[in-house]
Amino acid sequence: MIDEQLKATIRDVPDFPKPGIVFKDITPILKDPKLCEAILTNLIMRLAVDSFDVIAGIESRGFLFGLMLAQRLGKPFVPIRKQGKLPYSAMQQEYKLEYGSATIEIHEDAFMPGARVLIHDDLLATGGTVAATSQLIQKLGGSVAGYAFIITLDFLNGKERLLSYSPNVVSLVGY
Repeated sequence: MIDEQLKATIRDVPDFPKPGIVFKDITPILKDPKLCEAILTNLIMRLAVDSFDVIAGIESRGFLFGLMLAQRLGKPFVPIRKQGKLPYSAMQQEYKLEYGSATIEIHEDAFMPGARVLIHDDLLATGGTVAATSQLIQKLGGSVAGYAFIITLDFLNGKERLLSYSPNVVSLVGY
């Protein structure tokens, strides 16, 4: 089962990026091409691939499998970046963090109005960044068709925060 393979491969890094946090590090996955292939295959099997037109990946680990998934499915890929990282005219969305706030951006011409967008990231925690991405998609005239994650930290209840945008949430392994 893919969830067992992932749990055996994902590395826990205590006290990163700050004390008390146990970071789920997916970089060991990247050393295993067969596991990377299994991740793509399992995501595709669980997604309704005809229900979305575009895949948006959240900086930075969401770019890794988001782009591979888009290429495999023949769909456009849209990067969601931190403020000031996109070279062209961009729309912004500010959101609250545990301490302070952050801003993410999308190019204003990332997709056509009416596009159905699948949002991908490596991990869903509290859902703040993903909810802000959902708001950005809507500001640009798109709709959120669903979400695809490798990991969810179920005890943080991030999924519940996303259900008002789309009930379609796919994850390969939960903690």
